Amino acid sequence: MRAAKRVAIFSDAPDWHARRLTSALAARGVASTTLSLMDCAIDTGTVSGLRIPGFEDGLPSGALVRLISSGTLEQITLRLGFIHALEALGVVTYNDALTIERTVDKSMTSFLVQQAGLPTPPTWVTENADEARAIAAREIAAGEKLVLKPLFGSQGKGLMLLETPALPAPAEVGGTYYLQRFIDTGPGRWHDWRILVAGGRAIAAMIRRGRHWITNVMQGAECERAAAEGEPAALAVAAARAVGAGYAGVDIIRDRDGRFMILEVNSVPAWKGLQSVTDFDVAQAIVDDFLVRLSNAPSRAAAS
Repeated sequence: MRAAKRVAIFSDAPDWHARRLTSALAARGVASTTLSLMDCAIDTGTVSGLRIPGFEDGLPSGALVRLISSGTLEQITLRLGFIHALEALGVVTYNDALTIERTVDKSMTSFLVQQAGLPTPPTWVTENADEARAIAAREIAAGEKLVLKPLFGSQGKGLMLLETPALPAPAEVGGTYYLQRFIDTGPGRWHDWRILVAGGRAIAAMIRRGRHWITNVMQGAECERAAAEGEPAALAVAAARAVGAGYAGVDIIRDRDGRFMILEVNSVPAWKGLQSVTDFDVAQAIVDDFLVRLSNAPSRAAAS
């Protein structure tokens, strides 16, 4: 398994998650180097056309993408383009660039989940402010509430609960309105499921109980152990498949009538909160699926 001994972990810093991945790789006899995509570059003066700190003598055979930081459109495009370039050179990336693009863009995630026939709240995404206001007015007149989300965002930042048709100006939302029907879990019972999928199976799950309607751990939600089984687990696996993710954190909510719905799919998920309520080694499961893919990939002389 010679090629597996040249693995890059893309993370802005050797944080808790990167260290867990490093340890999990080491447990399988695989060395790794953690580096930031911000420090990598396209460089046509090199043989590969890329510059990768720590891999000056050859390409990594595989790369675990742990984090792509926020940035300008140009910066994000470059970072994703760099992952695409690695793939074009035969480097196994996990997740791959196309999957990350599909899930960073919430509108594409919603589209793919709906097209796969999976339950998800009604969602509208438009650049037309008049159309967005008409949607909001219609939904609210029907007794519904809406959640306005940033098209690109994470950790519950920038979410707005709309109870009137009034909307922010286009400049305040990047010129794009992502509107999703609010799913009420019941008074004072704000909660949802985060299920981690790897290798085509649900490996760990938790219920997040929020202090308010936003249930992200970074927004103060408490983590509660849950079984990775039943309908929520099956939906999570199907959602990861719909976006092409090898591993993913899938957010699922159940309305007051007991119906489960997929909210979001994250292809670069954090799992520190989840690990705190499960004995299952999440990083090891992610690494093991990655190494299976690495061992099944075509050999590449440049990685030797």
